[in-house]
Amino acid sequence: MLKKYTYIILFLGITIFCNAQIPMRQQVATPKEADSLDIAYYSKKKKWFHAGATAFSVNMGVWAFDRYIQKGHFAYISMNTVRENFRKGFIWDNDYMGTNMFLHPYHGNLYFNAGRANGLNYWESGALALGGSAMWELFMECEYPSTNDIIATPIGGMALGEVLFRTSDLILDDRRTGSSRFGQELAAFIIAPTRGLTRIINGDAWRKRPTSGKQFGVPDVSVEVSMGIRALELKDQIFDKGLGFATNINVEYGDRYEAETNKPYDYFTFKANLNGQGSQPLISQLNITGRLYSTEIINNSKDFLSLGVYQHYDYYDSDTISDVSARVPYKFCTPASFGLGLIHKSKRFKDWDFNSYFHFNGILLGASLSDHYVVNDRNYNLAAGFSWQSGVSIAYKDIISVSSSYEGYRMFTWKGYDKDINWEIVNEKTLDAQGDHSQAILHAISLRVDLKLKNQFYLTAIGYNYTRDTNYKYFDNVFSKTSEGRLMLTYKF
Repeated sequence: MLKKYTYIILFLGITIFCNAQIPMRQQVATPKEADSLDIAYYSKKKKWFHAGATAFSVNMGVWAFDRYIQKGHFAYISMNTVRENFRKGFIWDNDYMGTNMFLHPYHGNLYFNAGRANGLNYWESGALALGGSAMWELFMECEYPSTNDIIATPIGGMALGEVLFRTSDLILDDRRTGSSRFGQELAAFIIAPTRGLTRIINGDAWRKRPTSGKQFGVPDVSVEVSMGIRALELKDQIFDKGLGFATNINVEYGDRYEAETNKPYDYFTFKANLNGQGSQPLISQLNITGRLYSTEIINNSKDFLSLGVYQHYDYYDSDTISDVSARVPYKFCTPASFGLGLIHKSKRFKDWDFNSYFHFNGILLGASLSDHYVVNDRNYNLAAGFSWQSGVSIAYKDIISVSSSYEGYRMFTWKGYDKDINWEIVNEKTLDAQGDHSQAILHAISLRVDLKLKNQFYLTAIGYNYTRDTNYKYFDNVFSKTSEGRLMLTYKF
């Protein structure tokens, strides 16, 4: 029964959206390898046509809703708009960061899981997501195709898609019947809609089998949920509405110390902060780190060290917290990022656990808050660059732990607007600019302490410090600093 409700909580956390490793980790359930019958059953011939048809149907369904229900101006398409899209080509668009860097990757996840549900592997499903995104950008809107969307949709969709595919796999159980089976299928459909749709079409949604059907067995999963107070501070002055309720959700999937892995996302971490603060976005933080490949470097009686290739999706968002100021504390993200990472564990101590990690990544697409570029719905610069992430945690038994993480980002915006641009006559729908000519250096540092209260309950205190140093070509440089504190009650499953 506990296992059942734990999976429900895991599902809720991911569907409302949840890189650091979890300190004092506890397993949700005893890991178990996938049954050979399940692997054979769900590893049949790849169904490219079915996957493509599902992705095509997703685009047609979303377009029909936009055109006939929402009546969005962008959905009034014709052969003329398609020809114009091909004539003009791709440009940088001016939508909200949440639209460009979260909703578009979520849309890409639908294409991706159409592939995964039809036997395609991680990389093949990523190619399908690229095809689905290209179809949408070139054919399904009367606005010029978006450069940033054709990057963020498939690549961010691969990260979100694989996490959601594996999460739905935790819930499904082909041995069940009746109301419990219906509830599991419904939950899996909500988590990964195109997988749920595929199961309905091919009959797997109600077909009873002698094995569970879990393609990944029962993995090593840890989940923790924290709830409490969040305080936001900008330049040492707490503004009105700077206090609010927040929920943290951390998920660690797989064995971080697995020596040799070559299956994407056999290990990943998933982290989110959800706000109940009126002026702040619901999702202020979302981090996914998925391991694509790893190899063992050291594994002896004293130390473990592995080197891996990782995909990163990092998203940080906030809004103004003052009634008298329009200042935004922070806003940055990297929906398309890959790099190398090290994971280390010390085996020298009996009652103490010491582990650390370090990643260095290339950023194909990122975004950083702008102090000057406010066009249509966009107040951030699109960019590319590199980042680095590190973390360390020390724990004594399961009683107390101290952990810290440091993230650094260097982002370059090279395609800006002319210095003497006349903003009064600019058409924001056709302006092809990443933002201000600039480069931004961002840092996010956190310190966390967990103290055991009773059983699986812990008192958690977390402090964050965000800094942004933006160097502009046509404006004075800007340095911004934001601090954040959270005092929370944590339950470790």
